[in-house]
Amino acid sequence: MKYSVLLLLAALLLGVSSCRKSGNQSQEARQEDFAAKKMLQGIWVDEDEQDVAFKAKGDTIFYPDSTSQPVYFQIIADTLVLHGANEAKYPIVRQTRNLFVFRNQNGDEVRCVLSNDPDDASFFSSKRPLPINQNQLIKRDTVIDYNGERYHCYVQVNPTTYKVISPSYNDDGVEVDNVYYDNIINLNVFHGAQRLFGGDFKKRQFTKWVPTQFLQGSILSDLTFDHCDENGIHYTASFIKPGDSMGSYQVDVMVNYKGHLKIESK
Repeated sequence: MKYSVLLLLAALLLGVSSCRKSGNQSQEARQEDFAAKKMLQGIWVDEDEQDVAFKAKGDTIFYPDSTSQPVYFQIIADTLVLHGANEAKYPIVRQTRNLFVFRNQNGDEVRCVLSNDPDDASFFSSKRPLPINQNQLIKRDTVIDYNGERYHCYVQVNPTTYKVISPSYNDDGVEVDNVYYDNIINLNVFHGAQRLFGGDFKKRQFTKWVPTQFLQGSILSDLTFDHCDENGIHYTASFIKPGDSMGSYQVDVMVNYKGHLKIESK
């Protein structure tokens, strides 16, 4: 059974692409079982192996290992739908508040029980190493359905010639300066044909939310969709310190449904 869970995790090494992209997606969104999604909230453990399998929080499923990325999920017609780089669907065999049974891609039943051990939360507390985007133009579009309304969001990560110097030591123990390049990130949010928000984000705009010393030595690496709620559409701005795999800082960037921007520390 542990092998089945691992197969599932392997299938879910996903990017942060978080919503549907097919023509009939708005119809599927209306059929979403929000009561079942609410029932899935919490940390779940493999019933046989007693290993922590995943955590459901809001619209997102998180995994305890450091390589599997969080994924946006829905429950539609007794099916667990995961929206990552590839859409994956897993039939639900049984669901209660304390038991969740589904079939993986091999047709095997995976049985998970709701954790009652507070120590299991520690599996999700550490920061994950984030990739640093360098000299690479990145474009993403995300379709979001919320309360029957459809929003289309576009992100473009634009490389610049703005240098960030990161000192390090070579194999001989000599300090050398490594040169990295910062990014400017553009975000546009549309509601139908109406553009609610459009603008560029530069590192210096986040001085209020990121410590000055860290900000000066970091790269504005990415802006990724996080979730949507009654307040608005939330993105995560990631600042990464080159040369330090754990040196990252994340800030919540929210656009509300009237197009107003709000930035907060995560």
